[in-house]
Amino acid sequence: MDQFVNPESGTVPFYLPQGDECDVFAAAHRSCLPLLLKGPTGCGKTRFVAHMAAKLGRPLYTVACHDDLSAADLIGRYLLKGGETVWVDGPLTRAVREGAICYLDEVVEARKDVAVVLHPLTDDRRILPIDRTGEELQAGPGFMLVASYNPGYQNILKTLKPSTRQRFLSVEFGFPKPEHEVPVVIAESGLAEDRVRLLVRIAGKLRGLKGQDLEEGVSTRLVVYCATLIAQGMSFDRAVQVAMIEPLTDDAEVKRGLADLVTAVAG
Repeated sequence: MDQFVNPESGTVPFYLPQGDECDVFAAAHRSCLPLLLKGPTGCGKTRFVAHMAAKLGRPLYTVACHDDLSAADLIGRYLLKGGETVWVDGPLTRAVREGAICYLDEVVEARKDVAVVLHPLTDDRRILPIDRTGEELQAGPGFMLVASYNPGYQNILKTLKPSTRQRFLSVEFGFPKPEHEVPVVIAESGLAEDRVRLLVRIAGKLRGLKGQDLEEGVSTRLVVYCATLIAQGMSFDRAVQVAMIEPLTDDAEVKRGLADLVTAVAG
């Protein structure tokens, strides 16, 4: 469910800033303020958080939220170990105790009771009450709560209430401009610049179909996957098919249309 990253590894994940988002994150951390990242899938939100946690030298707990994720999953629960019942902290509790960064990826996917837990951590109290143990943890200056979601997937059942959303600073992410996306894909895949530029141009054309034939555009993540396959020797056409067409739709007619568009752009 959750992933822990130790800052003592000494490596900072690659991230190319698109604007002042790094400064905003650093300022939020210094000021002990929570941060909400909004943007489409695969545009770099998770990598951005990992990059900033490493730069700031803070441990990072990443939680991939889902329909069954409850407040107890984040806070902790009593478990039977060796014949004894012991309390085991959840990732949010560990982050509060350690002064770490806790990142809730796609927070709108979690159950409704999660928001109730987050509220006292996202105002001036900065506390985490643990009803089952009777503790009330005070978050130290190193702790930061970061959450993300994709507004494009919102529906009436999967939204953040204003009472929750307005507790966070918020930064909007989008797909990088070509002059930014090209160096990102080169750095991640090792593919030559001229070939990466072509892939980025194709991605731009496919993104233009969002809301028409496609629910979502090609993510930067998929462009990196495609470039990686080509760099490892896969043919251009096959790599584009498996990384930039098949993941977008199951409709055979739409896939043929996307393939024709790719052929037109690639010449």
